[in-house]
Amino acid sequence: MTTLSIENVTLTFGGLNALSEVNMTIEPGLITSIIGPNGAGKTSILNCISGFYHPTSGEIRYGDKRLTQAPPHQLTKLGIARAFQNLELFRGLSVLDNLLLARHTNLKYNFFQAMIYVGKASRLEAENRAYVEDVIDFMELEPYRKSTVGNLAYGIQKRVEVARALTLDPRLLLLDEPMAGMNIEEKEDIVRFIMDIKKERKTTIILVEHDLGVVMDISDRINVLDFGEVIGSGTPKEVAANPKVIEAYIGED
Repeated sequence: MTTLSIENVTLTFGGLNALSEVNMTIEPGLITSIIGPNGAGKTSILNCISGFYHPTSGEIRYGDKRLTQAPPHQLTKLGIARAFQNLELFRGLSVLDNLLLARHTNLKYNFFQAMIYVGKASRLEAENRAYVEDVIDFMELEPYRKSTVGNLAYGIQKRVEVARALTLDPRLLLLDEPMAGMNIEEKEDIVRFIMDIKKERKTTIILVEHDLGVVMDISDRINVLDFGEVIGSGTPKEVAANPKVIEAYIGED
């Protein structure tokens, strides 16, 4: 299992520092949450980890691999996947087709093998189909597998977004506000799935989430950002008692 290390990461847009010398250590096998007010830099740090942004300075390492300038497709090969806050699904395709498309990087056969569709091509297609069906079962999406994604309830679409990331068989899963816009019942479902992903699939999870109740309940570790700087980190109990966190994020009576 692999540790993710974020060392003195700064991200600058023009004269604005979105992140300022951020340091975090993401221990394997845990749920680590990143919280903070709007504009604190939570999504920016996920963008740096996932290769969408490249830090202005600092280092990001996953084990012995340097991620600082790596493009997203290389991170996928290292076992890093992401579910987005704003749904990035193909709304006109079925749930099954969305998940199959996410596995395209595993289809390593040439044009000739694809044309005759025997041997390696058919074997890889069958293996990928079986893996996707397992994810559908795991995320309890069987009733919707043939449904057009754009016609599904918002909460189900968010579940499909997480399932699509899972089809990449990640060792490190980045979840950007997976419960945003959900009702209480939908939140309870996604919390259960997050816990199952950690326990049954042995996946390290980085969670960005605004619902403090959920964060405090399910996180092993929490990092708190404010104006692009880390102002607190530790267990939920330690973070809840941190005066800087109380002042900047939780608020005082």
